[in-house]
Amino acid sequence: MSAAGPAAAADDDSELERLRSEVRDLRARARVYPLISQAQGLLQERYALPDGESAFALMQRASQRYNVKLRTLAGFVVTAPRPDGREQLWFPRRVRRPEPALTFTSAHRSGSGSRGAVLKAVLSHTLAVTGAGMGNVQLTDQARGGLRIEEHTGHTPEFVDFFAHVGDDGTACARAARDVAPVTVRDVESDPLFSEPARRAILAAGSRACHSVPLTTASGLCVGMVSAHLERPVQGLTTAQAEALDTVGGQAGRWLAWHDHTVVLDALEHLHALGRAGRGSRFRRS
Repeated sequence: MSAAGPAAAADDDSELERLRSEVRDLRARARVYPLISQAQGLLQERYALPDGESAFALMQRASQRYNVKLRTLAGFVVTAPRPDGREQLWFPRRVRRPEPALTFTSAHRSGSGSRGAVLKAVLSHTLAVTGAGMGNVQLTDQARGGLRIEEHTGHTPEFVDFFAHVGDDGTACARAARDVAPVTVRDVESDPLFSEPARRAILAAGSRACHSVPLTTASGLCVGMVSAHLERPVQGLTTAQAEALDTVGGQAGRWLAWHDHTVVLDALEHLHALGRAGRGSRFRRS
């Protein structure tokens, strides 16, 4: 082999990884673009806006003011009931409730728009309780159904791409969401719960066991999931671990429900006020 052989092979590997990264980025954009486009169309029609760019600018302003992800805001624009044209407010009869307390973190005290900080705290605390080095938090997808990853740590890019959105079966998190009950997989390699593509993706990422815990509202609705992944098979959770994770799931679920019905709706009200005041006008991105 010539001296250039190893260098050429390294260049080929680098180019292959670059191409794989581009494909993952394209898939991520393809998952979000239809939702954003649908929300733009609704807002353009609702406020007689001259173009989709003005509709995007409206969402961007509300997103930035209330620290709500654009994708999240677009999902609510698409799924929320249409505002009554006779009302000045989009949600004139909603009841505002106090922010729920979280005993496992003080992240929520940094401000009402701190959903990202709360989700990071949920994941960090779950990993600490289980002794895991990999994990993720998913939220229910308002527009598509299923679960989508919002926070993660320790996972490979391939894992995050494969499980960016999961449906109703074939994974531990899907089972936990369906049953609204924690699921522990002691050995990914042999558990019949997984579809074969999901099993291969998890094993390739270095995970051999996992715990999935639903994030639930006071009424028992699953609004998300936190999952911890471990590098070797496990025997299960201790009573203390299970109780700690149950506390996290309940408190986080109630906080997320509050955030959706308070902060996100505040953002929609702001968007609605801007749209009504500037009806027919052109808006520019900030």
